[in-house]
Amino acid sequence: MAFLWVVLGFLLFGSSSGCGVPAIHPKLSGLSRIINGEDAVPSSWPWQVSLQTGSGLHFCGGSLISQHWVVTAAHLSGSARAPLTAPTTSPQVFEHPLWDRAADTNDIALLKLATPALLSTTVSPVCLPSGNASFPAGSICATTGWGRTQYNCESHKTSDKLHKITDVMVCAGANGVSSCMGDSGGPLVCQKDGAWTLVGIVSWGSSQCNPFSPGVYARVTKFIPWLLEVLEAN
Repeated sequence: MAFLWVVLGFLLFGSSSGCGVPAIHPKLSGLSRIINGEDAVPSSWPWQVSLQTGSGLHFCGGSLISQHWVVTAAHLSGSARAPLTAPTTSPQVFEHPLWDRAADTNDIALLKLATPALLSTTVSPVCLPSGNASFPAGSICATTGWGRTQYNCESHKTSDKLHKITDVMVCAGANGVSSCMGDSGGPLVCQKDGAWTLVGIVSWGSSQCNPFSPGVYARVTKFIPWLLEVLEAN
């Protein structure tokens, strides 16, 4: 039976002095998402986390927000929790209490690491926004992950269930770039006040990763009170 590993590697290189400021700056060309995107500059996204099975199989992403905590999507937490067999390496999982799988709403979870990440010049967290933070049109934003990189243009299958956008969601993409399977739980970050700030968590979108349909992300600002409550209580 496999178990979950939280891997802080490959892209986890950054500054230990605060959040959201990589030691090596990322390269942004305007296509900085996964489908029709580009390879990340090594060491340029220091908070990107890969959640993997015990055999090393990547199944989703996450964002390091402190040496003890990772933010990811609630729809992945079942996969993270159910097969765990090694408590010393397994994170504690905290799903949002209003997470609704049928509606894909409140799709956020916190993972408390069993072993704290060692913050240094090689590992650093992303910034969390304040609950009233705004990110106006024209903000510089990016999504990162190890998910699929090709759009399945041969398939025209649509979703078999009704979705709606609520105020706890934010849409991004649809201009020729997108996120895809394997990127779920990973970050949508935007530059604000000189640092990269976590704006969204990859949640759902086109089943074929159509780069001309928007991806949907959990809107982090809506969950700041809950995040702070969990962090303070644990």
